[in-house]
Amino acid sequence: MEKGAFKEFKHEHHFEELNDETLITDLFYYKPPFGILGKIADKLFLKKYMIELLTERNRIVKQFAESERWKEIISK
Repeated sequence: MEKGAFKEFKHEHHFEELNDETLITDLFYYKPPFGILGKIADKLFLKKYMIELLTERNRIVKQFAESERWKEIISK
């Protein structure tokens, strides 16, 4: 991460062929800002929010990849 609200933020995608399918693994690491207040926010809601955000994002990517909808993005 070069700019943004988080103290540190790293998100990697790893792809692996597995039995004629593609396994995608997300590696996600972040440190919340604002010291102890950020750590408290992380425990209370931020971690849950980030997991839900990535889960929904991955659901949409899967939906596009497994249908013809990916063409909507590529053709732009």
